[in-house]
Amino acid sequence: MGLELYLDLLSQPCRSVYIFARKNNIPFEFKHVELFKDSVLGKKPAAGSGAEQPRGGPSNSEEAGKVNLLKKVPALKDGDFTLAECTAILLYLSRKYNTPDHWYPSDIKKRAQVDEYLSWHHANIRANAPKTMWIKVLIPLFTGQPLPSEKLQEVMEGLSNSLKQFEERFLQDKAFIIGSEISLADLVAIVELMQPVGVGCDIFEDRPRLMEWRRRVEDAVGKELFFQAHEMILNIKELSNIQIDPQLKEHLAPVLMKILK
Repeated sequence: MGLELYLDLLSQPCRSVYIFARKNNIPFEFKHVELFKDSVLGKKPAAGSGAEQPRGGPSNSEEAGKVNLLKKVPALKDGDFTLAECTAILLYLSRKYNTPDHWYPSDIKKRAQVDEYLSWHHANIRANAPKTMWIKVLIPLFTGQPLPSEKLQEVMEGLSNSLKQFEERFLQDKAFIIGSEISLADLVAIVELMQPVGVGCDIFEDRPRLMEWRRRVEDAVGKELFFQAHEMILNIKELSNIQIDPQLKEHLAPVLMKILK
């Protein structure tokens, strides 16, 4: 049995795993899992070439639950071996497939810098950037009511503080987070920062250093792959036109509201 990756490209961690595997020509079967199931994300991403493109089917969600008992994506199945959590999957792939050293350097100090960013990321960038999508698209979609503008302003202020630290502490005057080449740190960061962009919050505007870094990451990954991976998030507003199953709405609305508390 070959490598299977259970992913939904609406998810930032899934996009990082997908981009990393595709960029490094890692052969895998794409098991498309719809985070909000068929009644919300009925559309599948446009299919491209290659066996690793998304394959629809309700069984993938059930299979993913067996692969990752936490019932989250991304999830990896490699023969009898299963693995959850984005960072763990990225490190596993980098080691098993002996990917270029710049992704997760063998140099102990550079590797420590990648580890440092990944540790900081979850309590800072990831703690703020995804909330823009909940506020502007998902919560109104499920509750039928927009949230007060003050809520978005609060989240954007927190994100702005994180971006300031990101530029001053991690990026500084370097091309990438750990120097002249892209690493897993840059990949994990960029997919998260595209989440606000998809809902109309252009966090790169008026931040020239951050914008130049984004362009370098896009070039390093390859623009075609980068935008193919972000196709769903860059068209996220189309979800507002979808009719939600009432039972699903009733079940998920309270869960989504808790995210912002």
